[in-house]
Amino acid sequence: RAALDNEASGVLHARSMPEAVLFAEEYAAEHLSIVADDDEALLDRITNAGSVFLGPHSPVAAGDYAAGTNHVLPTNGGAKRYGGLSVDTFLRSSTVQRLDRDALDDLSETITSLAEAEGLEAHAESVRKRFE
Repeated sequence: RAALDNEASGVLHARSMPEAVLFAEEYAAEHLSIVADDDEALLDRITNAGSVFLGPHSPVAAGDYAAGTNHVLPTNGGAKRYGGLSVDTFLRSSTVQRLDRDALDDLSETITSLAEAEGLEAHAESVRKRFE
């Protein structure tokens, strides 16, 4: 009851499962409990949640303290942009690109148009110079 007194907590009574999924996706809960016969199918439709708890025997506390990765999850709708703290948080990634002359030529108009629209003339020029 104390948790429900907090304005950030609540119980949703939806008219249908599609309506409930739509709400869940928009709300992007830190913790989302799904207790339904087709919980796995519903899970397939959820992308915006910090951590999801399936079935009547998966309380939030289990994920926070024992069965999940940890207790640090995105709040205030942050699950639309971020996942919970995990080992991935501490990994560094890089991207690598290799274009040949033809590929750069195919992309040159797109690149220079976007660079100029952003006011980054040197970026546009870095493409043009390669074709002089």
